[in-house]
Amino acid sequence: MKIAIVGCTGLVGSEILKVLSELKLPITKLIPVASSKSIGKEVIFNNSTLEVIGIQDAIKLKPNIAIFSAGGEISKKWANKFTEFGTTVIDNSSAWRMKKEIPLIVPEINGGILTRNDKIISNPNCSTIQLVLALKNIHKHYGIKRLVISTYQSVTGTGSDAVKQLKGEREGIDHFITYPHKIDLNCFPHGGDFLENGYTSEEMKLLNETRKIFNDEEIQVSATVVRVPVIGGHSEAVNIETKKSFSLTDVIELIHCTEGVVIQDDPKNNIYPMPITAHEKNEVFVGRIRRDNSIENGLDMWVVADNLRKGAATNAVQIASYIIENKLI
Repeated sequence: MKIAIVGCTGLVGSEILKVLSELKLPITKLIPVASSKSIGKEVIFNNSTLEVIGIQDAIKLKPNIAIFSAGGEISKKWANKFTEFGTTVIDNSSAWRMKKEIPLIVPEINGGILTRNDKIISNPNCSTIQLVLALKNIHKHYGIKRLVISTYQSVTGTGSDAVKQLKGEREGIDHFITYPHKIDLNCFPHGGDFLENGYTSEEMKLLNETRKIFNDEEIQVSATVVRVPVIGGHSEAVNIETKKSFSLTDVIELIHCTEGVVIQDDPKNNIYPMPITAHEKNEVFVGRIRRDNSIENGLDMWVVADNLRKGAATNAVQIASYIIENKLI
């Protein structure tokens, strides 16, 4: 079982190496791949030092699985070159997500749709993954009519330069400029590119990807993405309107029974999900679960996850684990 990590030196790529080691996939050869400027550098995997190679050399090694985390343009250029040699590509970028023929997978929700013929598998956006996992059983049992979402997204979702900007501002250094505004002691409602409809590309992902993962084009979604000066993970205030009436006790039990989800909901004792406590954890954390009494069948919750983990690296590795276990390669 040969697995290549394309973009192994980036924030997500580095996290993929950690998660692969933690989840103990049956790897016989790990192939670290990065851009030309990183060729020859070394990465650590399972206490071994491995030398980073270029993408063309990685293709020649014919890995069974290649996990891409190097941006959409790299994925568009190279993914099919890997698949020509029989490699299954799991892609973290937005390059393939809305292609009808490409499965968009959160294993706990729709891993069952995967087949041997799926040679490119898309990893959803980080904010979508934590959202749909928290909503999985609510949608299954009550049907989701409408979602209103406000996200509070970590700078790590933008990349290492954004982290440098935040840290630089705190140290009085302004050498790294990734955002159009200062991020330290600030937040701004801007994630992705602004579109003609007034929403951003990040906000539209929450609509389009949620519908595709749940295979339900009737779900209505209105989202506002906000960037905040946080490193540990993404947070979401989620307002839900269900098609059927529900018992709050049953809803809480359904969330509790969802694989990969942990309830932290004891506000009287100041217990609720936070990025600082979700950091470097693989689960999605849900709290502040309560009725929205302003509408019929209304529900509110607060959802937090480490966007580099379940929002990216962990989900990609879990897809790899799923296709290995189910002999889909």
